[in-house]
Amino acid sequence: MAAGIVVREAHFPGRAPVEAYGNGGFRFADMSHRGSILCLPSGVYAWEPADPLDLKSSDFARLLAEAEAVEILLIGTGKDIRRLPASLRDVLKANNISADAMSTGAAVRTYNVLLAEDRAVAAALIAVD
Repeated sequence: MAAGIVVREAHFPGRAPVEAYGNGGFRFADMSHRGSILCLPSGVYAWEPADPLDLKSSDFARLLAEAEAVEILLIGTGKDIRRLPASLRDVLKANNISADAMSTGAAVRTYNVLLAEDRAVAAALIAVD
């Protein structure tokens, strides 16, 4: 039987600082990923959202499953700062997660500092060109 290409969900099993961002993706753990990423205590995952104006609670299902291990969520909203929808802020608050929206660059830098301090931090980072 011929072996075909097996497509698996993009996932890095561990916490890693983001080494670089731009050109539509990110570098972390000596790897690169094209597209947005979700950095959680359980690992770094490919993340679908590309437009900060379209964020919804369902985009954060994986985060909410790990809510007990996360106190701070940094949301990189691309090149510009975008306000989170009220419904999303309410869901995060109900799960005891403090969310801060900022540009992706600022979110990457802040995430790396808090990660180095071993804080209960997660990041949802929308890729920028």
